[in-house]
Amino acid sequence: MSTQRVPGFDWELGPNPTDVEQAVHDLCTDDQVPGTLAVVIVQHGKIVHERYEPDMAPNVFRTEPTPTDADTTLISWSMAKSITHALTGLAMSDGRLELEGGAPVPQWTGTAKEAITLQQLLNMRSGLDFVEDYVDGGVSNVIDMLFGTGTDDVAAYAADRPLQHKPGNHWSYSSGETNIIARVIGQSLDGSDTREAMETFIHERLFDAIGMRSATAKFDAAGTFIGSSFVYATARDFARFGLLYLHDGWWAEQRVLPAGWVDHGRRPTPVPTTEAHGYGAHWWLWPYEQSMACHGYEGQRVIVLPDRDAVVVRLGKTPEEHNDRLRTHLHAIIGALRT
Repeated sequence: MSTQRVPGFDWELGPNPTDVEQAVHDLCTDDQVPGTLAVVIVQHGKIVHERYEPDMAPNVFRTEPTPTDADTTLISWSMAKSITHALTGLAMSDGRLELEGGAPVPQWTGTAKEAITLQQLLNMRSGLDFVEDYVDGGVSNVIDMLFGTGTDDVAAYAADRPLQHKPGNHWSYSSGETNIIARVIGQSLDGSDTREAMETFIHERLFDAIGMRSATAKFDAAGTFIGSSFVYATARDFARFGLLYLHDGWWAEQRVLPAGWVDHGRRPTPVPTTEAHGYGAHWWLWPYEQSMACHGYEGQRVIVLPDRDAVVVRLGKTPEEHNDRLRTHLHAIIGALRT
């Protein structure tokens, strides 16, 4: 049973370490890392530092900066993949899914793809051809899936991609694999309406269980949770999700995730040497003891740091070319947290 401190309806505020405050200030004022909107630092179950910045990016609806605060819901982008990992563990604990053996994808029956396992999908090792490019729409499967020909049925789009490598032999980051998993979870649930069943499952078993009151999961026209990309929540609620994994799946005296599932998420799988971070199962790995992190496009991060009993949340709209400098700032923030 967990004895760790978790927030109730409201958060407790802890001491605001000067070094942490300075490190966050350096990030938010660095012109070479534009677009930080929210930073929440949690240690020992309390918010020890929190900062919000206005959204300066103009769009067709406004030209003035928009305020951001503790009640502002922001997009997860690919941090939703780690939420999909949690949902997979919950479905497994109910006896609905198995990691090994062919994943239950009807359109793969009788093809070489039927050998693809749920574990391989979680590790991004399915072998399916999928280009994860956020800039060049002409070659990008993720853009086409989310905003083009695949938008009405993201899982079908991904499942139809050709098999490029033998399952299990090649790592390639793919939002398509996550949406296949999301469809598999939804179809494993009881009820004739897959979307309704999945929405209830997400809220009752995960969001409500840890008090993520602001969180909203988005679905496509086919009723599939777009688990690769679309959860909206406040920075504080994303911190709650990080705390769940920091505490090994416990929330106060309730075990939310099955025993061993957090370790499953951070168990390394081989990745190319070009990757700046290691990878587990729908979680990225940082170079701190047993650390793990949710990553999302434009610099979304939830970093879980067991050796510091801390969670670092950073949300924003930062172009990918600034990721190296963003990472340097996040390491500085982590370094300022006393173990």
